Amino acid sequence: ETAWLLLFIILFGIILWVFNSTLKKIKCDKRTRSKRLGLVSGVTLLWLTYVNVVTNSGILLDTSLPPKFPLLLILPLFLFTGIFLFIKRNNRVLHSIPRHIPIAYQSFRAVIEALFYFTFLEGLFPEVATFAGYNYDILLGLSAPIAAYFAYKKRSSEKLLIAWNILGLIIVAIAAFIIITSFYAPSIWGSTEPLLPTGFLRFPFVLLPAFFMPSAVFMHILSLIQLTKKLKIKENER
Repeated sequence: ETAWLLLFIILFGIILWVFNSTLKKIKCDKRTRSKRLGLVSGVTLLWLTYVNVVTNSGILLDTSLPPKFPLLLILPLFLFTGIFLFIKRNNRVLHSIPRHIPIAYQSFRAVIEALFYFTFLEGLFPEVATFAGYNYDILLGLSAPIAAYFAYKKRSSEKLLIAWNILGLIIVAIAAFIIITSFYAPSIWGSTEPLLPTGFLRFPFVLLPAFFMPSAVFMHILSLIQLTKKLKIKENER
């Protein structure tokens, strides 16, 4: 549990640091930066409070359809990501973030895959959703520093990085499918009982659908917005 919380704190700290550095880069004054950082922190705190309330209510333990934890934890943040980034797709702040940063962020997925495996050993996570099963997210996590390096050095084309991000989104979708079906449709994996123990549907483990997975999607889409805009600029210059 400590490792899950520590990873969350580190990643959220990175997000705030990058956001603050970008605001400085575009010459935002200290008061404006403080307000925006406070807003992000406040919204995150409200979301975590909601997650805690939903988790403690016991509703996530209901295995009947419609699936509760995807609808109550995953869907809201996915909708937020889609709507927010669509509205802000031309925002100066988003395009001022160095393009290697959202790519490098995905490195955490190698770490969380290790957490998956150790959580499985504790009997709180299905083996099929680890790298010992059918989840290959660790490969994306391990490739992230390499992709980020080439993005930083500008030694890789936008098209290649776009493909990498799309692959990353596909891998997230596969991992989500495995985890959700292991709880709501275990027959797919040859079991008559849910493979995802109910012990996983409590804090801090619920940070997987409530933060880690959506943050990976957010960074992929942010990177795609940056790269496609850069690609269009290059094509227009030809």
